Amino acid sequence: MIDFKIHLSKDLILKPLVDNITIEPIAGTSKPVYPALIKSIIFQQLSVKAARTIYHRFLMLFPSGYPDPFILIALPATQLRKVGLSRPKSSYVKAVAEFFIQENYLQKDWTQEPSESIMDTLTQIKGVGIWTVHMLLISALQHPDIFPVHDHSIRKGMQTLYDLPPMPKKIMDNHLVSIASRWTPFRSYACKYIWAWKDNVFI
Repeated sequence: MIDFKIHLSKDLILKPLVDNITIEPIAGTSKPVYPALIKSIIFQQLSVKAARTIYHRFLMLFPSGYPDPFILIALPATQLRKVGLSRPKSSYVKAVAEFFIQENYLQKDWTQEPSESIMDTLTQIKGVGIWTVHMLLISALQHPDIFPVHDHSIRKGMQTLYDLPPMPKKIMDNHLVSIASRWTPFRSYACKYIWAWKDNVFI
C-alpha cells in the first residue's frame, strides 16, 4: 500500500507541510452519522472557537449529552436560539432529526456506502449542502480521498501555497480541483495538512 506521506511529498509545494506537520493515519473506523451531521451543521460558517462553544451549549439541552432526535424535534426554536443557533440552523438540525427518524437511518451502517451515494442521500435534507457532507465524509466516515473545494480555509490555503492570482470562482474551482487531482487517493490527508498549516485545526 502506498504511504500517504510518500505520495503527497511528490507535490513539492505540499512537501514542507508533510515534513513538518504530524497527521494521524485515517483509522478506517467511523463515527455515528446522525450526531456527526448535526455537529457539521452547527459548525457551518463559524470560527472553530465559536462553534465549539455553541455546540457544547447545544448538547447541554439533552440529559445524556446526545442530541436525541425525538427530543430535538420537540424542542422549541427559542431554546435552540438561546444556546446560539441561528434561526436557519435551528430549522436545519430539526430537519436532520426528522429525516433520520422518517428514513429509519439512526442505526444505518454507512461504512460500505460510496461517497457519491452518501452525498446524494444527505443533501436531500434542508440545510445540508456539499460542504457539510464533505466534512462528514472526512471526519466521521474517514474517507481518505475527499476534496472539499468549497471549504474557505482550503481555498485560501491553496491560493497562498500555490501563489494563485485572483480569478472568477468557477475558474478557481476548476484550478483547485486540478491541483488536488495529483493528491488522489489521499486528498483528505492533503486537506488535513492544509487545515493544520493555515488554521491550526485538526479534524
